Amino acid sequence: MTTTNAATRWTGWVVFAGVILLIAGVFSIIQGLVAVIGPNSYYVVAGGSLWLFDAAGWGWWNLIIGVLVVLAALALFAGQTWARVVAVILVILNAIGRLLLIPAQPWWSFILIAIDVLIVYALIVHGRELRSDEA
Repeated sequence: MTTTNAATRWTGWVVFAGVILLIAGVFSIIQGLVAVIGPNSYYVVAGGSLWLFDAAGWGWWNLIIGVLVVLAALALFAGQTWARVVAVILVILNAIGRLLLIPAQPWWSFILIAIDVLIVYALIVHGRELRSDEA
């Protein structure tokens, strides 16, 4: 019995995951730079509660994660196996972060969590097909 490495239509979803990772990384870098350069505090009023954030700390976090996500996306396009692992870990951390923002932005958080789940599925189940499709 022989096995084939034929690519399925999910290869496009893996490319989609890489593009979304690249865009998300660039947005995180921009958010991080704005938070580091801008004011020192940020507040949100949601559901009668006041949330205070340290913008500089949050900005450095977004800047670091953004750079890592961009690097993982570029390596993912090159077909690197380690990039799939790193991308899955970063997307899971992103989904957990979105869980924390559900009280402030419920619909946006649920949409991004659903996209994160789709990206994780595409990378875990069909990520290897991207490399075999390029060969």
